Amino acid sequence: MSMTSEFKEFALKGNVMDLAVGVIIGGAFANITTSLVEDIIMPIVAFIFGGEINFKNMFLLLGDAPEGVAMTYDALKEAGVPVLAYGSFITVLINFLILAFIIFMMVRTINKMRRDEEEEEEVVEEPSEEVQLLREISSKLSDTK
Repeated sequence: MSMTSEFKEFALKGNVMDLAVGVIIGGAFANITTSLVEDIIMPIVAFIFGGEINFKNMFLLLGDAPEGVAMTYDALKEAGVPVLAYGSFITVLINFLILAFIIFMMVRTINKMRRDEEEEEEVVEEPSEEVQLLREISSKLSDTK
């Protein structure tokens, strides 16, 4: 078997295609989660804590800022000043927690559906007519002894 045919067989297997679809959907879902956090959750948090809070501009300056550089995260990073960007980390952490919770709920739902299917399969079937007759005969024979 040639390498190209082996690769074609590998690449077109169901698992590889399922994985590719999962990665693409996961990337799109990550964008949705990021938007949810940045555009909906963080503004609500900012409102609750009074005022406009830009979590991206929450950082600790670890070096000296050159003259004329704005004290914003983007400007300082562009100037090469080391900053500890804990605000960005908070945003990423919230993204992760939301994504992890959603995945947990999906897995939980799928597991529940599988358990329900297994329970349906475990329903005891009525024994066949022949088995019922044999049991009846056996019980009558044991009664006569």
